[in-house]
Amino acid sequence: MTILAALFRRKSVAMLQAEAAQRGELRRVLGLWQLTAIGLGGIIGVGIFVLTGTVAATQAGPAVVLSFLIAGIASAAAALCYAEFAGLIPVSGSAYTYGYAVLGEFAGWIIGWDLLLEYALIAAVVAVGWSGYVQALLETFHVPLPVWAQGAWGSAPGRLFNLPAVLISLAITALLAARMEWGARFNTLIVAIKIGAAALIVIAGAAFVDPARWHPFMPFGMHGVVTGAAIVFFAVFGYDMLTTAAEEAKNPQRDLPRAVVLSLAIAMTLYFAICLVLTGIVPYTSLNNDAPVAHAFTAIGLPQVMIAISLASICGITSVIFANLLAGARIWFALSRDGLLPGWFAAVHPRWRTPHRTTILLGLVTAVAAGLFPLDELAKLVNIGVLGAFIVICSAVAVLRWRQPNLQRPFRTPFVPLVPIIGIGFSCWLIWGLPYTTYLRFLAWLVLGCVVYFGYGLRHSRLAAADEDARH
Repeated sequence: MTILAALFRRKSVAMLQAEAAQRGELRRVLGLWQLTAIGLGGIIGVGIFVLTGTVAATQAGPAVVLSFLIAGIASAAAALCYAEFAGLIPVSGSAYTYGYAVLGEFAGWIIGWDLLLEYALIAAVVAVGWSGYVQALLETFHVPLPVWAQGAWGSAPGRLFNLPAVLISLAITALLAARMEWGARFNTLIVAIKIGAAALIVIAGAAFVDPARWHPFMPFGMHGVVTGAAIVFFAVFGYDMLTTAAEEAKNPQRDLPRAVVLSLAIAMTLYFAICLVLTGIVPYTSLNNDAPVAHAFTAIGLPQVMIAISLASICGITSVIFANLLAGARIWFALSRDGLLPGWFAAVHPRWRTPHRTTILLGLVTAVAAGLFPLDELAKLVNIGVLGAFIVICSAVAVLRWRQPNLQRPFRTPFVPLVPIIGIGFSCWLIWGLPYTTYLRFLAWLVLGCVVYFGYGLRHSRLAAADEDARH
């Protein structure tokens, strides 16, 4: 087989469905609401507690609700495409597996390698944010950490190591490496707390809303609304993470598509309501700070609500770390099981039935990164990788509909190819607006991925082994 032919070898959908039916390495313990909680854990976090306020103050004004609507349309197009594949191919790996099945091995590898970095990076960045909230709460009670433990070296004078960020990364890693149901129950609990906090923002703030504060509604013009949409897009993806847990779902073909759509619908409803409440209780110009929700409720004389929201935001950010570490470990597991990375990583713990090696290694990498490096610049890499995955998924849905139109699909993306085209168009537009340095760093990671693939994966792929056996 030539190298060019090898790049496009792929697992058929039927092959993947057969593998899904036969596999039992991982414990199937996740129901619809636990899957939805993983999706909500990935979506709701920084968006509610920070971005709603800062985008309103600097980009869109009260029309921030339109920014979320635009970003939500783009994300919904991709979510519908994810839902079709989640029901069709209930195998761990998410966008990697879907790309592998439709576009070929090399395309699958590139997106899997890309997502491996994205999920670890998001987890590290969010762990640093979690540390900031915890330290602010400790200082409220006059219990500050030693200066050396407050942040990474170079982030401020005297700082050497971000101890809280390391501890939360290791704690979540331990939960994920042990029995999956323990981690899932913990995540469902903290997601419930987070949704309760979001509801509290709406209920407590509704009585203080003054519609006059919504005028002018679009002070920065339509350009500001569109720019705001590009920023808040970071806050409206995350449902893709639940699809990486396909082999731990009790009924993946039924529950995965529902969980994808349900998690995005719940999140967008909360985002819209909170945008309207925040810009209605205080002037939008006062929301440009690190904790706009907390500051807004302090300003209207509800400090008790501010404390409750601060505690809930810590829980909310914890669930984001959980979702990203879970997703990253499952992507790594799937790559290794398919032979594109060494098979040692694909081991499943004999008692816990979790991919413990990839979970522990990814958790250690995340902890080191969160503890030692200021990640403000690296955080800019996050969007480009996920947007790239969206382009692959939307393209793959359209290609598979053309290639196998009569395939039995438990969930069908409506209005194909219009919906995939919308998802691809929005994703390309948002990638176009990213900083130049982001492209360089992303390209460096892809070059490294090509070296790994051509040096190892091309020859050790399970499909390569199957082709070799067939020739003999």
